[in-house]
Amino acid sequence: MKNLRALEIVDFLKDRKVCSMAELMEHFQVSQATIHRDVADLARQKLINKVHGGVAINSVMPKPEESLNSHFSARIDKNINKKLIIADKAVKYIQDSDIIFLDSSTTVYQLAQKIQLLKFSNLTIISNSVLIIQEFYKFPPHFFLISLGGNFNCQLNSFLGRTAIENLKKLKINKAFFSAAGCAEDKVSTFHEAHAEFLQEVLALAEKNYLLIDSTKIGKSGIFKICNIDKFDAVISDK
Repeated sequence: MKNLRALEIVDFLKDRKVCSMAELMEHFQVSQATIHRDVADLARQKLINKVHGGVAINSVMPKPEESLNSHFSARIDKNINKKLIIADKAVKYIQDSDIIFLDSSTTVYQLAQKIQLLKFSNLTIISNSVLIIQEFYKFPPHFFLISLGGNFNCQLNSFLGRTAIENLKKLKINKAFFSAAGCAEDKVSTFHEAHAEFLQEVLALAEKNYLLIDSTKIGKSGIFKICNIDKFDAVISDK
């Protein structure tokens, strides 16, 4: 899958820093035309740089206004201390036997890591996050995972689209935890239309909804509105 390979190219370059186009072709077992298309897409997103004879990871951090819409791998460690504070607060809202939804945001990923340490006898987790799904082996073996398939979104590292929504509608959710690109003028928003549509379905389905958003996103907004702030039972932030 092209989007998934693009994410893997970024991770590969994080380790290598610089490599040739031939090395990428050999490592990912794709044609020259395919790797050139992937590299061009990543260069447009400013995740990598084209250099003489190959490509290099972009070592320049995005500006604050760019980081809201940056690639998942570029956001994973950004504002990590704020995300950890939020995760510590959010985990207290979870109780034994809950059925919870965890989205694909990097903030909720920190919450997922806190959940791994819970001593509950029973917990069901529903998620469209590729990273949470991949790391579910780290959770207590008696916890239950329901993964939502769909169209893979490289920037969000998640499954979205009609298939994901149809799978979601078959389920029951007690509590949903998700983040957003920003919150301004009482409106919560994202840069991705499919993301907004998916989270609107989560909001309608869950009994309780919790917004996890760090203080750098307050007063900022994306392109697509998810909902008004009063749709949440609680807004959890570092401040």
